[in-house]
Amino acid sequence: MMRLIVLDRPQAELSARRRRPAAPWWTRRSLRARRTATVLLAAVALAMPWAARPAQAALPDRPLVGVDVSYPQCGGPLPAGQAFAIVGVNGGSAATTNPCLAILLEWAEQSTGGTVHDDVQLYVNTGNPAGGDLWPRAGSNRYGDCDGSNSRACAYQYGWDRAHDDATGRGVSHPEQYMWWLDVEIANTWDYTEGSRHRNAAVLEGMTEYFTSIGSRGVGLYSTRYQWELVVGDGVEAHSSLNGLSNWRPTGSALEGAQANCGLEPLTPGGVIEMTQFTTDFDYNWSCI
Repeated sequence: MMRLIVLDRPQAELSARRRRPAAPWWTRRSLRARRTATVLLAAVALAMPWAARPAQAALPDRPLVGVDVSYPQCGGPLPAGQAFAIVGVNGGSAATTNPCLAILLEWAEQSTGGTVHDDVQLYVNTGNPAGGDLWPRAGSNRYGDCDGSNSRACAYQYGWDRAHDDATGRGVSHPEQYMWWLDVEIANTWDYTEGSRHRNAAVLEGMTEYFTSIGSRGVGLYSTRYQWELVVGDGVEAHSSLNGLSNWRPTGSALEGAQANCGLEPLTPGGVIEMTQFTTDFDYNWSCI
């Protein structure tokens, strides 16, 4: 995650729906898949010595917290003893790959469990470049036909395509077995021209609906209220698939703040705050449900 944090303000406490955790996803892997993963990890270690499995740092003495990590942690120390882990799939933008994703997924498998959250989850960068080499020139979806213009149809298609790449082209095995979080931050590229909030929302809808189409464990939103309003704001309509999504909300540097912010108003109607994030030596995550 980017470290640009704008604090939300707690609102009335919300009732939370609970997601029952699946059996750890790696216990459902086939022997062939496990062998393939082992070969891939060995190849990464040989090709990139810096990506060899890093030493682990002791987790602060806090009850049942999660940890999120991504490409900035490549080659560095990692915590041990986390209840659950959220691993970044990208290398800082929606069109890139985390170079040590396999190593971090191996580390995440050591999560101890004990919460309602899946032990291993994923997050992806989002954005809307409104053009460029990866901007779609074709495709039909809920907003009509994409013709390469800066339209809702093309924005939706862009989001769908990026989610497809995240699930199938970055080294994630069995993408349907994960909870996927969409990282919405102003540090990434967004469209701020007239009508852009609806198009930015369409990008996130395309990503949400792709991950839903593959039968994933779920889709959620990571953002502060301030950043969400700048990027999406009133662009989320009543029929949007963003309504009702779970929230993961960054706070500050204190556990107490993360606990208090479990009572924030969700980013979209019908949502629930599943977890909050606070940052010290690592990014830690407090379960709100």
